[in-house]
Amino acid sequence: MQKSPVLIFRKISLTAWIFIGIFSGIAAGWLIGSPIVRFAGIVGEIFLRLLKMVIVPLIFTSITAGVLGLGNSKNLGRLCLKTIGYYLLTSLVAILTGLFLVNLIRPGVGANLGLAAKVTSSDLPTGSLSEIILSMIPENPIAAMAHGDILPLIFFSIILGVSITLIPNKHSLILSDLINAGFEAMMKITRFVIKLAPIGVFGLIAKITATTGMDAFKPLGLYFITVFVGLIIHFFINLPLIITLFSRSNPYKHLKAMSPALLTAFTTSSSSATLPFTISAAEERAGISNKISSFVLPLGATVNMDGTALYECVAAMFIAQAYGIHLALPAQFIIVFTSLLASIGAAGIPMAGLVMMTIVLKSVGLPLEGVGLILAVDRILDMLRTTTNVWSDASCALIIAKSEGELHDQ
Repeated sequence: MQKSPVLIFRKISLTAWIFIGIFSGIAAGWLIGSPIVRFAGIVGEIFLRLLKMVIVPLIFTSITAGVLGLGNSKNLGRLCLKTIGYYLLTSLVAILTGLFLVNLIRPGVGANLGLAAKVTSSDLPTGSLSEIILSMIPENPIAAMAHGDILPLIFFSIILGVSITLIPNKHSLILSDLINAGFEAMMKITRFVIKLAPIGVFGLIAKITATTGMDAFKPLGLYFITVFVGLIIHFFINLPLIITLFSRSNPYKHLKAMSPALLTAFTTSSSSATLPFTISAAEERAGISNKISSFVLPLGATVNMDGTALYECVAAMFIAQAYGIHLALPAQFIIVFTSLLASIGAAGIPMAGLVMMTIVLKSVGLPLEGVGLILAVDRILDMLRTTTNVWSDASCALIIAKSEGELHDQ
């Protein structure tokens, strides 16, 4: 019996559809040329508008819900402080690694990407560090949301989440349920937008190819190498050094023990989908107790995104370089800070970093159209950064287990 075309299409993965969109866009832009620019531009613009649509409500609900989850945990003591401290440390190390490489290699300098939007230095953050810190505190949270001011929104979301955990249970439960329900609804919308990525990619790539030709894709090779090298350094050097320093354990023995989970992360591009494999490998192969793994790993799959943080920093700097904009130290500080917070708010699903990338770009006043081009290599990098995210979670579980005496010999 012959299978229906609908069933065949449903079996094609999102990854495959995105590659189909990329190659179809290149072919259409190359073969059809300028006549496709208007149509492709509309398709790409619709996709970018959908991404913009989810930014404010997603970051508000995700960060507030994340803080609420921490506040309701019974382990908000020594164990929680150690875990959060580790996550902040490794994410910051990853971001700084990416920042160093992108300033060293400068993949976007001189790149002709066919970007239409005009950006001047007046669009970018200026002022002293103290002024930037003050600007993070919103005078009017509703106005910050309306204007898409991301840093004040993040600050307010954190404060709101902490405050909800401190009020009486009756009211706290109502507000917690409301925030969590809002987050689930936003995740539904986000997944819908991500499913439209192949169509959006087609439009964006077709327009770029028709406008600038194949030369637009040459700088992507250097951008890809920059992110790839950064992830490799963090995966094989930074995290093993942190394991050795804080636990005196053999990091490569632990890497071998966690290999089933890491391979699953690579193929699924989802730290959340990999979580059962991560917990199983941690307990059965690495000797980490259930007490540690059941707390550290689910939390890590939600808030610890080293690979995503590194990628967001490099991509934002690459796009700024492509516009010919030199980002001064204050603007780079905002990229580091926002990449850190955006990676915490990123969901453990494929291409969630793409949505959070829009937050980082908006925080320093850069247009979102540059996202369209880096999508051409984003899917492969997504697989690599998800694997890095899971490896960081597993490294944290080992360090915490060793410090708490919860590591058993295998």
